[in-house]
Amino acid sequence: MKIAVASGKGGTGKTTFSLLFSKAIAPSFYVDADVEEPNGAIFLKPTVNSVEDFTEPVPRIIPGKCTYCGECAKACPYKALVIIPPPAKKTLFFPELCHSCGVCAYVCPEKGALIEVPRKKGIIRRGKSGEIDFMEGVLNLGEASAVPLIRELKRRVKNYPGDVIIDAPPGTSCPVVEAVEETNYVLLVAEPTPFGVHDLSLVVEMIEMLSLPHGIIINKAQEGNTLVEDFAESKGMEILYRIPFSEEIARMYSRGELPFGEFEEGFRKVYKRIKEIAG
Repeated sequence: MKIAVASGKGGTGKTTFSLLFSKAIAPSFYVDADVEEPNGAIFLKPTVNSVEDFTEPVPRIIPGKCTYCGECAKACPYKALVIIPPPAKKTLFFPELCHSCGVCAYVCPEKGALIEVPRKKGIIRRGKSGEIDFMEGVLNLGEASAVPLIRELKRRVKNYPGDVIIDAPPGTSCPVVEAVEETNYVLLVAEPTPFGVHDLSLVVEMIEMLSLPHGIIINKAQEGNTLVEDFAESKGMEILYRIPFSEEIARMYSRGELPFGEFEEGFRKVYKRIKEIAG
């Protein structure tokens, strides 16, 4: 199965749970799709076997062949190209705006006047930690969109024969949609605070629009605090697990460590429940 782990906001424990869950159901494949700030490797400490550049095609205008007709600039939906006609005869390209859609090359009427060349937008690292296969994307600073890199990560695990855990970015933006789309189940990690429940409601709305089966993991659960439970009851959602509030876990986290093994039995029950629903 492909299981995504998401959250309405950062700092809820999404990566912590993703890694502990991957360990509990190993052998598995952990994919850190939070490409703007991946941190799963800090705790998993994998042996990295390969590092590849992630590139996408961008336009390059050939001065001697371009007639400066401006068709490419007119067609570009992201305004990444500017063509200044004669007598100035200048071209401007803004790579940060380019989405590599290819429409400029498609509409160019002059053969060979506009070609596409690869532009590095990040890297993809692969490795292994025990029974867990590992992959992460790292987006270059200043890139406009994380979606293409996340899409590539998912493409590479599409035919993986085992279970894949996708550690999605926080929030409800386009990268999150790309990370969770076409997965079998989405685990939503929430903390029992008013802010946490508010953002949980936003991500639940997004998941419902995508018609994906989902359930809730409560992190930093405290006795007598029923904020998340009350929300789940109002939405008819299932609470799959409660990770108790623990200062010791927080101390371990600050050292780049996690309590692997402590929650394995409980997380295996969560996995069994997911298989009953979506397997």
